[in-house]
Amino acid sequence: MKKEVRKVVIAGNWKMNMTPSAAVEAVKETAKLTDGKTGCEVVLCVPFVDIAPAADAAKGTNVKIGAQNVHFEKKGAFTGEISADMLLEAGAEYVIVGHRERRQYFGETDETVNKRARAALAAGLKVILCLGEVLEQRQAGITDEIVSMQTKLDLSGITAEEMKNVIIAYEPVWAIGTGLTATPEQADEVCGVIRKVIAGLYGGDVAESTVIQYGGSMNDGNADDLLAKVNVDGGLIGGASLVPEKFARIVDAAQK
Repeated sequence: MKKEVRKVVIAGNWKMNMTPSAAVEAVKETAKLTDGKTGCEVVLCVPFVDIAPAADAAKGTNVKIGAQNVHFEKKGAFTGEISADMLLEAGAEYVIVGHRERRQYFGETDETVNKRARAALAAGLKVILCLGEVLEQRQAGITDEIVSMQTKLDLSGITAEEMKNVIIAYEPVWAIGTGLTATPEQADEVCGVIRKVIAGLYGGDVAESTVIQYGGSMNDGNADDLLAKVNVDGGLIGGASLVPEKFARIVDAAQK
């Protein structure tokens, strides 16, 4: 972390978990356990049906609510999809785009990820943009090339001014939901590669101020070591975010 030039963001991704009633209780408990922890931004990205009740429960607390996906059109014949304006009115401030599960199971490409990110930014949402390599790519030694390409494609058409509302989440696909985690050194190295690409696109000042999270199975046991690295500015937390006590311990690690 480099708190003197950029904020730290700890964001939870609940995935397809928590009914609205359960969400309210989890948000309240998370808010209570992280109250006064001003050293980082605390975000919970929840299923669509949970956004409004979660946002109500988070009012007056330090917890921000986000969504897990957004469509790139404002309205139309897109059954099952949700627009950025709908997310905003429901109470979301953030939205995840390009998560590995969206890419793997629902056919997301860098083109559609870019379109979703641009639509979200245009509507006034803050974007957590996910990217990362699969195991075969890491084993082939082309991690840097893959994440560099993804960064350029996913940020296409996004302005330097809009980058103030973009967080990059580096999530090595081989470490999502597998229990595997990149070493702190690996995470720092790849986040540094992403930062270098951003510098090439937008200049050093934008690169230094852009928040780059690690999103590959960060938990309350490894957060201290990962967050100690200079290029790791927070985490996109999966399973641990469903347990307020564990999530709060990660927030505590971000205070250091």
